[in-house]
Amino acid sequence: PAAPRPPPEPGDKPAQSYIALISTAILSSPEKKLLLSDIYQWIMDNYPYFKNKEKSWRNSVRHNLSLNECFVKAGRSDNGKGHFWAIHPANLEDFAKGDYHRRRARR
Repeated sequence: PAAPRPPPEPGDKPAQSYIALISTAILSSPEKKLLLSDIYQWIMDNYPYFKNKEKSWRNSVRHNLSLNECFVKAGRSDNGKGHFWAIHPANLEDFAKGDYHRRRARR
């Protein structure tokens, strides 16, 4: 049997997928929706690895939001700069339980 892995260091790259990171950020908000800039900020606040990295990881966040049907736009921000992002209702229960397997949203 393999030896147990030590817990990750605070500056290590998180083992979670971008879908998991984005979903956890959205679920942590009281309204269950966040602006793109708020998703970036939540990831940097909770995973110091991303603070000191090039900004290219943000492309991955945008890519995941726009290409995965599990994320939906949830209205424009009050100042008109950007949309809120939320989890598609068909995925909400699974994501809340920590099941982030990629699947098509059942519309």
